[in-house]
Amino acid sequence: MFIRNAWYVAAWADEISAKPMARRICNEPVVLYRDATGKAAALIDMCCHRGAPLHMGKVVEQGIECGYHGLIFDTDGACVRIPGQDRIPERARVRSFPLVEQDGFLWIWMGDVEKADPADIVSYPWHNDSVNWPHKHTMYPIKASAMLMVDNLMDLTHLGYVHGSTIGGNPMIHVEAKMETVRTNMGLKFTRWMLNSVPPPTYTRAVKFEGRIDRAQMFEFVAPGSILQLSAADDAGAYANGLTERSKIQFRLYHGLTPETDTTCFYFWSTANGFRPEDSATTEQLFKEIAAAFLEDKAIVESQQARLTELGETDLVDITTDAARMHMRRTVDRLIAEDSREMAAE
Repeated sequence: MFIRNAWYVAAWADEISAKPMARRICNEPVVLYRDATGKAAALIDMCCHRGAPLHMGKVVEQGIECGYHGLIFDTDGACVRIPGQDRIPERARVRSFPLVEQDGFLWIWMGDVEKADPADIVSYPWHNDSVNWPHKHTMYPIKASAMLMVDNLMDLTHLGYVHGSTIGGNPMIHVEAKMETVRTNMGLKFTRWMLNSVPPPTYTRAVKFEGRIDRAQMFEFVAPGSILQLSAADDAGAYANGLTERSKIQFRLYHGLTPETDTTCFYFWSTANGFRPEDSATTEQLFKEIAAAFLEDKAIVESQQARLTELGETDLVDITTDAARMHMRRTVDRLIAEDSREMAAE
């Protein structure tokens, strides 16, 4: 089940043009496109005449034109033209979805339209600050559920095992990291401190350290699928009194997990360079290093999904390092239950 009354990332804003694009979100077929004015829109991907997918049509001056019989729909889903007749039946319309363009994303609301409040959208202003936080972004289609990918980001003890050649480092540094956790209504925030640790390969390729380093990772999970991350590192001893204002290496990551189906999802992510922002080569290198690590995540989580689909989850065991992940799951389960009650009451 999915949380319906919530904002999901439907696409990066620069993914969508006047050419219609099909994307399945929460098990529903959606067509995304920009109209003649450049406004982004999202409609159910099915013409109300004979059921043809609208993404097989094209954008014209009045809206999106069905590629089967030429019916045209505006961004609200209303049919505005039927070739060969003047009268347009009231029922000639398709479902439209609230869509908001913000911080480089297109956010979609899959639930009750009356409850779609743009003020609830996760704010990510760093995408708008190219001077101090230049960024690059992409999307990976993942053959695993969105929740499995969120699980992966809530328990970072896997870094030393999965990402040894990139962002990981010594496994026990991650297992024994000092954790500070704050629970929120929509998820949680946690900080991991790894003081006096050996720098991982990604870090040593980026900057010169004197020897061992202090590392900090700050995460915020906001249901249903946003994770905001700040990672920083400096020479050992630098974080004795907490995070400094400027570290030798610091970068931000946005992780957005949007369900496609029960067992597949879209992983929208970005890297923002905050330690050498004037150097485009550093921004590019950071993106490449993180991309290599995330492809490692993709491989293991897709394999995990395949095994869980085959054998189920009943024999799985929780361990101490699952604490943040378990709280995340309880938050999502609560929101799904609330969502279901509201839908049943309508």
